[in-house]
Amino acid sequence: MTTAPWRDPALPAAARVDDLLARMTLEEKTAQLYGVWVGAATDGDGVAPLQREMTSDYDWDELITRGLGQLTRSFGTAPVDPELGAQALARAQRRIAAAGRFGIPAVAHEECLAGFTAWGATAYPVPLAWGASFDPGLVEEMARHIGADLRAAGVHQGLAPVLDVVRDPRWGRVEETIGEDPYLVGTIGTAYVRGLESAGVVATLKHFAGYASSVGARNLAPVRAGVREFADVTLPPFEMALREGGARSVMAAYNETDGVPASADPALLTQLLREDWGFTGTVVADYFGIGFLETLHRVAGSPAQAARAALEAGIDVELPTLKCYGKPLVEAVRAGGIPEALVDRAARRVLLQKAELGLLDEDWSPEPTGRIDLDSPANRALARQLAEESVVLLDNPDGLLPLVADARIAVVGPRAADALAMLGCYSFPSHVGTHHPEVPMGIDIPTVLDSLRAELPDSKVTFAEGCDVSGPDTSGFEEAVARTAEADVCVAVLGDRAGLFGRGTSGEGCDVGDLRLPGIQADLLDALVSTGVPVVLVLLTGRPYALGRWHGRLGAVVQAFFPGEEGGPAVAGVLSGRVNPSGRLPVSVPHAPGGQPWTYLQPPLGLADEVSSLDPTPLYPFGHGRSYTTFAWEPAESRELERELKREVEIDTDGSYDLPLTVRNTGDRTGTEIVQLYLHDPVASVTRPDVRLIAYQRLELAPGEATRVTFHFHADLSAFTDRSGRRVVEPGVLELRLGVSSAEVRHTTRLTLTGPVRVVGAERRLRCEVGLGE
Repeated sequence: MTTAPWRDPALPAAARVDDLLARMTLEEKTAQLYGVWVGAATDGDGVAPLQREMTSDYDWDELITRGLGQLTRSFGTAPVDPELGAQALARAQRRIAAAGRFGIPAVAHEECLAGFTAWGATAYPVPLAWGASFDPGLVEEMARHIGADLRAAGVHQGLAPVLDVVRDPRWGRVEETIGEDPYLVGTIGTAYVRGLESAGVVATLKHFAGYASSVGARNLAPVRAGVREFADVTLPPFEMALREGGARSVMAAYNETDGVPASADPALLTQLLREDWGFTGTVVADYFGIGFLETLHRVAGSPAQAARAALEAGIDVELPTLKCYGKPLVEAVRAGGIPEALVDRAARRVLLQKAELGLLDEDWSPEPTGRIDLDSPANRALARQLAEESVVLLDNPDGLLPLVADARIAVVGPRAADALAMLGCYSFPSHVGTHHPEVPMGIDIPTVLDSLRAELPDSKVTFAEGCDVSGPDTSGFEEAVARTAEADVCVAVLGDRAGLFGRGTSGEGCDVGDLRLPGIQADLLDALVSTGVPVVLVLLTGRPYALGRWHGRLGAVVQAFFPGEEGGPAVAGVLSGRVNPSGRLPVSVPHAPGGQPWTYLQPPLGLADEVSSLDPTPLYPFGHGRSYTTFAWEPAESRELERELKREVEIDTDGSYDLPLTVRNTGDRTGTEIVQLYLHDPVASVTRPDVRLIAYQRLELAPGEATRVTFHFHADLSAFTDRSGRRVVEPGVLELRLGVSSAEVRHTTRLTLTGPVRVVGAERRLRCEVGLGE
């Protein structure tokens, strides 16, 4: 038997794909360019924008005779036992391979934003909680576990991570982001990519690019970001995740920027992504994004015109439909309206990736191997650790926390006894499970109430809901106030309900007009505070909310961003003192609900001044978080290094400088300090953020323990986009500020960059390396 060259794994992938493409018909090539969503609902509420209107009709048996590019969400569409789901996916893959001339299976993709979005899979903390952990290594380990679970179930591609940088926290998808700083987003997101890719799963960066910068924080609204904001805030996390993480796929965003939809922008998807950055993987459409060129953006007059615009821009795969890349594309190519070379270009990229995944090999098999356990003890342990590291103690002015072990505790609030309070909108129970109320949740999710009772068995814990998350009914206030008045302390558990397209207070399509607590929860909190009993506010949310109304009136404030299935024990551990909080804010917490949109990346005119009555200064700044222990930052073992930290030094515009610091735990318990390094550029050719994060390091220290940390600063880290659109390092004075947050600086070093303006490109350093014990 003679094996065709494209089947020979010993040949280079490019040669195999060239041989295969030459054998394929136009219909067979276009079939590799779309995915289908088997079992997607065409009535009622969907889990994707305009799902009902945009889902295409097709004959499955006839369709797969031409082959198929991708299979959409076999596990994430409806509750299915993981073992049975893996077997069903394998059967579907065998049918696809048997139906086509070449026996090529589809790439199976799933959502995996906060864990594999499948029934019975571990629900990890949401990405905003990853950002709060400031722990890339732990995020990478979590992603490695997610990737292993995906592969065990037969899934090849994960639609994560989200690398959008928060620009307006009123946007519903803030919970899906990592934070408001591009360096934090880039380093944490890159770690997730490394973990997923190390398991053999294709990571998909989304949403490329600008999606989170929408006007008015509305989902799918236009983006009017300037060229420099786009280059210096929006794009760096994607570049880092591609260059350092090795992501093999990118998802084109829904938005348009300055009138050009991302899905029809060759300058973004081809020139920048491929020619400038050297990306060689696949670009996939966000769900129905190509069809939206016709129906929402109105830059195409037909599905065929939308197909041409997307192919010319550089989108290789239409998801999760064949509305444009199916029959309309074939007919347009036959009629001479679309060059077949565009089809060949996209098909080649898709097939190259299938070759990498082993899907072109003769010995390919879809059969799952071994038992599939999507919520293993190891997974849960990781979920617990990440949840614990991500809880932020915002305030504890009088040391009310940790709670005493035998107190009378009134637990009040609509988030205290609801397991879904722990989960974001892309966890399976919130994303899909709410459509199937008759099906068990599939995983164990302890609530804050249950966890606190387990954590403090000698305490008397009572409970009153008080009110709903978003409803207007105040009838529960009386009981809540009564339970509080009888207690030594009240733990008020308030926050969000994750959902989709207005069905929640946080999540995709759940945008808000201001940053007040949802519903009447603020009034409930006022009623609890008025009792005179100390109140600990615990927030389980997908975004920051304005807390200035209660500043100085609360005993303590604890913030958790949808901390996942182990979030209840993590929060209870912080309240009891078993867990020493180490989370830091990945987003600023505003003082007033109307002091937005605002993130800390502000140039001088974006800060408080005397010419406006509106003060945007946050109540709690980016990077803020408290601990139950104390730390001393010692410039050195001698005064010599202290003088070094204060003196001004000179380096070339391509030079480097080492900034050392010794941190000591001066308290009586083990704790974690997060040292943050910020850059301040006093004078530049364009306005710059007053400060921006360029490095950070978690340091876990036992009582009395000290460690030395050295930040290896390179001048590349000061680069920005100048008036001509070049990325440059300019000579002049810089300040390196070591702080515990963006607003609380402990030490400052002044540097003078000397020499000419230096233009930098893809070769520049993207991160500040950090050494320990040096």
